[in-house]
Amino acid sequence: MAGWNADTAAGPLGAGTVTLVEGSSFCISLPNGDISAEHPHGLFVRDARILSGWSLTVDGLALEPLAAETKEPYRALFVGRVPRSDGYADSPLIVERLREVGAGIQEQITVRNYSLEPVECVIALRIEADFADLFEVKEARILRRWDESRQAGGGALTIRAAWQDIRKGVVVQAPGADIAADTVMYRATVPAHGHWSTVLTVLPGTEGTGSAMAFVHSEGDGLSPRDRRRREWVAKIPVLQMGNRSVERTLRRSYDDLGALRIEDPDHPERVVVAAGAPWFMTLFGRDSLWASVMAMPVDPSLALGTLQTLADRQGTVVDPMTEEEPGKILHEVRLDVSSGLSLGGKSNYYGSVDATPLFLMVLGAVSRWGFAADSIAALLPHADRALEWITNYGDKDGDGFVEYERLNPQGLINQGWKDSWDGINFANGKLAEPPIALCEVQAYVYVAYLSRAWLAYDAGDTALGDELTDRAARLKKQFNEQFWIPERGYYAIALDGKKRQVDACASNMGHCLLQGLIDQDKAPMVAEHLMSPEMFSGWGVRTLASDMGAYNPASYHNGSVWPHDNAIVAAGLLRYGFVEEAQRIATGMMDAAEHSEGRLPELFCGFSREQLAVPVPYPTACSPQAWAATAPIQLVTSLMRYDPVVSAGGVWMDPALPESFGDLHISNAPLGGGRITFDIANSVPSVQGLPEGMTFYQGHRPWMIELVQQATHRRNERFESWGR
Repeated sequence: MAGWNADTAAGPLGAGTVTLVEGSSFCISLPNGDISAEHPHGLFVRDARILSGWSLTVDGLALEPLAAETKEPYRALFVGRVPRSDGYADSPLIVERLREVGAGIQEQITVRNYSLEPVECVIALRIEADFADLFEVKEARILRRWDESRQAGGGALTIRAAWQDIRKGVVVQAPGADIAADTVMYRATVPAHGHWSTVLTVLPGTEGTGSAMAFVHSEGDGLSPRDRRRREWVAKIPVLQMGNRSVERTLRRSYDDLGALRIEDPDHPERVVVAAGAPWFMTLFGRDSLWASVMAMPVDPSLALGTLQTLADRQGTVVDPMTEEEPGKILHEVRLDVSSGLSLGGKSNYYGSVDATPLFLMVLGAVSRWGFAADSIAALLPHADRALEWITNYGDKDGDGFVEYERLNPQGLINQGWKDSWDGINFANGKLAEPPIALCEVQAYVYVAYLSRAWLAYDAGDTALGDELTDRAARLKKQFNEQFWIPERGYYAIALDGKKRQVDACASNMGHCLLQGLIDQDKAPMVAEHLMSPEMFSGWGVRTLASDMGAYNPASYHNGSVWPHDNAIVAAGLLRYGFVEEAQRIATGMMDAAEHSEGRLPELFCGFSREQLAVPVPYPTACSPQAWAATAPIQLVTSLMRYDPVVSAGGVWMDPALPESFGDLHISNAPLGGGRITFDIANSVPSVQGLPEGMTFYQGHRPWMIELVQQATHRRNERFESWGR
């Protein structure tokens, strides 16, 4: 994903780490609930670490972890025991820490005494706050030292910090505690077979008054604001039942994680977008948020619209080499509150992405199929046209018809496609490709961008623009198949380098070209064969790079690892060209992998073969939950259902090809054209209930953008003929 992982590897979170997330706040801790500054752990609010230490001791002893269970993405229960000081095996004291993340955290600590005698003990929490920037933590290089002051009183510890002209603070509310500068302490007598309990609240800022209301269960229904937000989310998304309980659990986990990764645009609270992933990317990304929102459309199509509107507001207007902004360009990432020059270029918006701009047009085309209000689409058309101008004027600087990238300043990302690590694009012999680089999948996104805008143009009666873009798409497809195809290898180059040489590594990127329909029909069988070869398919999924390539490393970020979102795209591409069995193998492998991580697919895992190691090997710094990994199972199942509406054409298409092992599928409350529909797939036979008026169900393959465009030109020709009669 996002490339701050690119040139600086993140510190591993460590085994058993628990990550809680809600909007743009997240908390990472050890399995016993402690937060230790020695690890890249902490409580982060708006990209700053407001708690770097939060360690609980009972009589001076740290807790021995017994269990850590995530109840909701934002709430977990940690259960630990107090070790015995006298060396005997079992301690009678069990400690429960129920933690909820919101604008800060609230933690209920309960000590249970399982002995026949009351126990006196000292419960202490040691508190540290370093206010480090997210990147300082991630890269383990804390650069700033804040001037800090601490004040105890009124049942709270207030920590204030200053650095240059920036002020930060945190308030720890601990009613009934003895409060010192770095510790809150309770002296408790826990009755025999009884318990003792207290609640602490940690909030950013220095006021601390009233903001504890963020955690209050005000309606008397036992629900916090997060619970209510989740309940609203659950009410508006589909309800799913599946014969295969394991696949059902994975999809429900995806729905839940997607709900927790939603963040509001501060300027437009009604617009909800998807953050890219926890812990390091709890913000809006161009590429990630666009892909995640388009994959999530069957669950909540409004996320894609909100993402488009938010990105449109921040579309490039000027040439700025430091942030790599250019007129019409869609940004790579936004940071909410980066208070230092640590973000690339020292600004909060960074534009170093070659694919976000064509993907913006792809998602606009997808959104327009789902029947949103015409004025919402119309308001985005000027942004779409500026994005097209960027493709022509800046994306293709040398005018050869392909879109390339080369960073505009030495701090920028070296590689600016989805494989954005510094060594992500290489030749079969392992040598790195030199920029400007034209990636194969970027040409596929440009191809569908032209077709999407052409379809919208025909829809609005602008046939001249529609014809021009349809012709451009056809020329690009012809040129691509001439210049990227490597006949002697039977696959497509991952890229053309700065000298227009084919970068000849066998990589997963060509699967994206299948999905967009850029690949010639006669070459598709060879592409499918390579993608599913033992060198590419690990048994869990398709690797980013074939195992017989020079740069292959199963434990690398982009050179041999397996990425769920990449696999969801590849599987959809294989289905498009009729390779049903191959797509089913990918989907089954992915769902099997999810079983090993409680139904949640991580951002990526290592590329070791399933024959060598029977369990998927985690990648040490993978984000989890992560938006496009969370939406990958949704995309896999939607693709295999071959489900797609075109509301403007009054049709819903479905032609299921789900693996037998998935069992029957029943989905209700599915959003469509302002209404809700129910569908069933029993023994591979689909049926739909509750279609909005004027909509028809078709069993057959979903219409691709090229077909929609061809139908539009065909309808126009028919109109001309009828006028001529």
